Amino acid sequence: MTSTAPLALADAGEADDLAAFLVRLLRFDRAAAVRLQAVPAEQGAGVLAVFGRLPLGGSGALAVRTVRLAGLDAAADLTVSAGQLLDGVDAAADTVTLPAPVTGPAWAGLLPPRTGWRLLGEPPVLQVYPELMAGVGEFRERSEAVPEHHRTRAVLDALADEIWSRPLTAMPELPLRAAHAAYVIGFLKPGAPLTVHKVGGWLRLSAPAGSVAVRTAAAPGAGLGLSPIR
Repeated sequence: MTSTAPLALADAGEADDLAAFLVRLLRFDRAAAVRLQAVPAEQGAGVLAVFGRLPLGGSGALAVRTVRLAGLDAAADLTVSAGQLLDGVDAAADTVTLPAPVTGPAWAGLLPPRTGWRLLGEPPVLQVYPELMAGVGEFRERSEAVPEHHRTRAVLDALADEIWSRPLTAMPELPLRAAHAAYVIGFLKPGAPLTVHKVGGWLRLSAPAGSVAVRTAAAPGAGLGLSPIR
């Protein structure tokens, strides 16, 4: 389904938050695409999930922003331009209009599964944040020390992979990359409760504002669906 009619968001302020999410994605790639999945929920409402890839080093992470809809006539699953979706967000009316689909990048065809997640733990953000900031500072210092004529994308990606692939001290199963992705997309904030879940080769770091998924191994199984927010 491609809808030309605006979808009404159930909660005031969600349009602003969705727009901020898309703006951050577009800072990484002006031509970014996002995958959308919308499903009906109870009593005629619905849920819209927006998936975007953050290219942090040679690997990446998927950022997921989910919003409740006041209503949804039919399910939707499509890949669209992040910029066009941003244009369709009306913060004053708390609505979003879905643009026409586009040919999606490879990552959009391989999303985490919907079910089967098991809780690994709840790392305290007070422990995660300082370690994350130390990594950010290390990347900045070491990248600036590379002579300008050697400071290629490949060199910077290799440095990023070295730093962000390290295990998180508070949750060794999770790479620091997930916390970094949650930070740059605006999900990781001081005081926000965090949870870590796993299914197959996927790990997910969740905060109230959204979640980040990283693929640690070949993850078999079906593509992702979503469940209503409760």
